[in-house]
Amino acid sequence: MENLDLLSNDLQISPVSQNFLSEVAKWGKFLSIIGFIFCGFIAIGAFFAPAIYSRLTAFNELSSEMSGVFNTIITVIYLAFAIILFFPCYYLNKFSVKMRMALQSVNQENFENSLKNLKSLFKFYGIFTIIVLSFYVLAFILAMLGLAMK
Repeated sequence: MENLDLLSNDLQISPVSQNFLSEVAKWGKFLSIIGFIFCGFIAIGAFFAPAIYSRLTAFNELSSEMSGVFNTIITVIYLAFAIILFFPCYYLNKFSVKMRMALQSVNQENFENSLKNLKSLFKFYGIFTIIVLSFYVLAFILAMLGLAMK
């Protein structure tokens, strides 16, 4: 396979590629807005979730001290999840806005910033995936140790 140097070959964005990028930017904007809305719902739900969980029979038996600690933990978990979910939505939104601006104004700087945000989005998902897989491996190891001690 031939090794191509894209920089020395003056890589061009064809009208077809431009159309694809424009459509990707539109869908990215839509998905980021939906993501922001869900982040808001999760953040609001963080303050209502403890009340919902306290209605469950298993949690009614907790002492008032334990109930307060449990409510705080649930709220913090929901807020952390909303914050974690915010970042991919933010990067996707920035990618979409900059890409649409770059395609409308034929601005190289906006195009590069757009791709930078797309890179950040994928980097975030990659790191998040590694963290989640690490937790799965840890849970598997702990489960095997628990079975071995039985």
